Amino acid sequence: MAEGRSGEAGGLVLVTGAAGALGRAVCAAFAARGDDVAALDRDAAALEAAFPGGDIRKVAVDLSDADATAAAVADLSDAAGTPVRVLACIAGGFGMGPQVEEEDPAEHRRMMEMNFFTALHAIRAVVPGMRKAGQGCILTIGALAALSGKAQMGAYCVSKSAVMRLTESLASELRGSGVRANCVLPSVIDTPANRSAMPDADPGQWVRPEQIARTLTFLAHADGDAVHGALIPLDGGH
Repeated sequence: MAEGRSGEAGGLVLVTGAAGALGRAVCAAFAARGDDVAALDRDAAALEAAFPGGDIRKVAVDLSDADATAAAVADLSDAAGTPVRVLACIAGGFGMGPQVEEEDPAEHRRMMEMNFFTALHAIRAVVPGMRKAGQGCILTIGALAALSGKAQMGAYCVSKSAVMRLTESLASELRGSGVRANCVLPSVIDTPANRSAMPDADPGQWVRPEQIARTLTFLAHADGDAVHGALIPLDGGH
């Protein structure tokens, strides 16, 4: 692609978990800025439904598979003829659970696969190319709830805390390389799934996907180029 609207060098924007409510908002926000967006999700049908036109590249891939993720990223970069400039790790999920002593270890593995390993595999696939290019931006999604442990949210808090520590470690390693890494920490996100799961709650107190998406595009473009290694809370002002 040509230079972006904010003057940064061209390159692909990869969004994982793109078919979900937040992923769709993030793809739309980057596309609105003129970026070359690639939407990654494990559900091919959901991708087609979310992005019926041809403006956004669509790739179905199981992000819990490190080799498949690396191959998908390489194919996208080759097809575009340009390196990955931005990785937005949106793939993930939430789950309540019983108390820690009653928690099935399989739930911890499931949360880590969804939230941590999907991010880790995508990050490992793009960082070498970003280092070589001397530029890039990696964005991850933590959680305000995971700043401390919460009752009956042990597996979720552990997995999101791991994402936050991973981002901080990555940022330290990337310092001086031209590649930046930051993590945003939403409160409850106003999605159809959360409204259905919490019908008595006030969604006006939640953060909207569009608000998160605007923050991510700010961080990825020239206006946010001084922000590196940050954990940024997003609670909608509530």
